[in-house]
Amino acid sequence: MGDLFSQNTIDDTRLKKSPTENNGMEGFSFGNNEKKIKNYDFKMPQKFTKEDLKLIKDINEAYARLIANYLTSITRLYCHASVLDVREQKYHEFSDTLSEYTITGVVNLGIDNTNIMDAECTIQFSNELTYSLIDRLMGGLGVPLESLRDFTEIEIALMKNILERLSSHLQEAWSGYMDISPTLAKIETNSKLTKTIGPEEVTVTAVIEVVLDKVKSNITVNIPAVNMEEIMLHFSRRYVRTSKRAVDEGIKNEQRNNILKGVRNSTLTLNAILAETQIDLSDILSLQVNDIIPLDVPITQNAVIKINNVHWFNAKPGVSGNKKAIKIIDVCDTTEGDEENAEQ
Repeated sequence: MGDLFSQNTIDDTRLKKSPTENNGMEGFSFGNNEKKIKNYDFKMPQKFTKEDLKLIKDINEAYARLIANYLTSITRLYCHASVLDVREQKYHEFSDTLSEYTITGVVNLGIDNTNIMDAECTIQFSNELTYSLIDRLMGGLGVPLESLRDFTEIEIALMKNILERLSSHLQEAWSGYMDISPTLAKIETNSKLTKTIGPEEVTVTAVIEVVLDKVKSNITVNIPAVNMEEIMLHFSRRYVRTSKRAVDEGIKNEQRNNILKGVRNSTLTLNAILAETQIDLSDILSLQVNDIIPLDVPITQNAVIKINNVHWFNAKPGVSGNKKAIKIIDVCDTTEGDEENAEQ
């Protein structure tokens, strides 16, 4: 009989094998070659793939930009918003991290599809951001409060107006995937009394970091996973069809014609300048009929055509049909100097 292998020899042979030769055993550890293994919770299986979560993140990235634009407009402060994370978790895991008094808006997504049950999502403002917005809208500098207390009726009314606008912005963020008509159903001020989503219910949580001037805080959007699954089954197919329609030349031409139509109807100011000179105020006050003002340009000088104070054309002055007229002879190649003057 051949030589018998000891257990140490067998272990050494396993360690020398490459991961591709390990027959699917690379997740395990032999000897001192340890590799971390992620625990999988079989009680709460993952409902969404990485591609699904990336798609949800793209929607919330668009929503974050709309949030930043809106908060900048109402506060007159620089605001930047971006998605920090999109995760799948039980709602109580999120709600346990909230303070007792937190502004929460319950939004009815208003999906016009009989195959999808009524879906609601929640939008939570951190207290730091909430008090900063309230202080700014009340005429302050946007400094948040340090103490924790319940909200007054005036503060709730201010935040309700903000949440109504942010709810309507969801429609634009989702427009490329599904037609929705979101409306603010109600507003809660106590995180422990929000019963829209059950504690054990799995949700898709998007954490949006908002930087408002010197205040950095979060806005969180939660959608129940059961609703999100149904929605994604429909808007994924719709997104594919939308992508195909986007390359339709007929639609592109129609959009281009609509833009040009709007431009053609716009009003611009056109000035024809023969020459420019400087004169003292005292000379202007003493001007009489038949007085002559000398110009520093020859009579053959071209006239300058300016549109909204920007030099666009050169022209020759003349007469057409017993009326004074100008004839455009060339288009200016550069307008940088005139644009700077117009800005001034």
